[in-house]
Amino acid sequence: MELVIVNNEQTAKQFLEVHVAINKQFPGWIRPLDKDIKMVFDPEKNKAFRNGEIIRWLLKNEKGELIGRIAAFVNKKYKTKGDEQPTGGVGFFDCINDQAAANFLLDAAKAWLEERGMGAMDGPINFGERDRWWGLLVEGFYEPLYCMNYNPPYYQQLFETYGFQVFFHQICYATRVDHNLQPKFIERHAKLAQDPGYVAKYIDKKHLAKYAEDFCTVYNKAWSKHGGGKDMTKQQAYLIFKTMAPVMDERIVWFLYYNDEPIGCWLNLPELNQFFKHMNGKFGLLQKLQFLWLKKIGASKKFVGIVFGVIPEFQGKGADTYMIVEGAKIIQHKLPYTEYEMQWIGDFNPKMMNIAESLGTKRSRKLTTYRYLFDRTKEFKRHPILG
Repeated sequence: MELVIVNNEQTAKQFLEVHVAINKQFPGWIRPLDKDIKMVFDPEKNKAFRNGEIIRWLLKNEKGELIGRIAAFVNKKYKTKGDEQPTGGVGFFDCINDQAAANFLLDAAKAWLEERGMGAMDGPINFGERDRWWGLLVEGFYEPLYCMNYNPPYYQQLFETYGFQVFFHQICYATRVDHNLQPKFIERHAKLAQDPGYVAKYIDKKHLAKYAEDFCTVYNKAWSKHGGGKDMTKQQAYLIFKTMAPVMDERIVWFLYYNDEPIGCWLNLPELNQFFKHMNGKFGLLQKLQFLWLKKIGASKKFVGIVFGVIPEFQGKGADTYMIVEGAKIIQHKLPYTEYEMQWIGDFNPKMMNIAESLGTKRSRKLTTYRYLFDRTKEFKRHPILG
């Protein structure tokens, strides 16, 4: 077997092609957009390059045929509370069902990371944000959500046989839109509705900057300190909303206010892979026109939960259920969606898992983030539970 470093246009193209060749036989697979994969490896578009570096390899067999790929990367900002060693990452792993081939790829990544002072590697993860290309699919082998990993079932054995251990599981939850809300939701909503200070409403894209600022307020109070994070700026929030605007359905993006102050948000998007699965990885002019047409005719009957929560001062008071019931008045009765699925929640966050399960959802799929300690005598510790 031979490793080939991805360092030119031809090998970069092959890096995309080997993923297609290995996965296309599996019925649930949807080809990712080429541009979304290329963006990860573009220093001008991926801010992770400011704090790290990355390398990619292709794997060829004795006949010169492509049989696998992998990326390895270090990011100074990638750390988990309690880590006792610097940890690198591996991702964009694809391989034929052959342990020796998988070991060849993973050994190369391990050696490269050790040279850079790493003491462990997590994978498969992304060189960048956790809402994309994160975790190995181990349950729920059907059409993935947009920018979610999909892989053949045998990858789990390849990782675990190599010696990776479960760092945390990533659980997705789903339900039908016409599913009746639990009576306790209606009761809590009725109680809070007596207070005129509570107002829930969906956004108006004409005032995108205003809602981006409201999101920034909620985010900084509710989530910014999780996992050693930092506050989001108004400019960052606006860029996020501006990026989402072309695919955003205003009627499924909700905010909750108390006395006109933002206290919660429920951010959803149409499931974009229901559009992109028709485009074979491309997104040129023709595909953009196709996308606009599919969006116009409502080709996606599924929407996806991206962010949900309320600020700490209003947690445990029923504010979250108030927002859900208000949203359901529109979503359940006036919109074409039939399915709802939430982006993954780590099993280290039992509070959010309980909220998801309280909605009457079922577990729809599971991905796993694995860790491999280079010192095989060291005690393995799973991701710490959030308080």
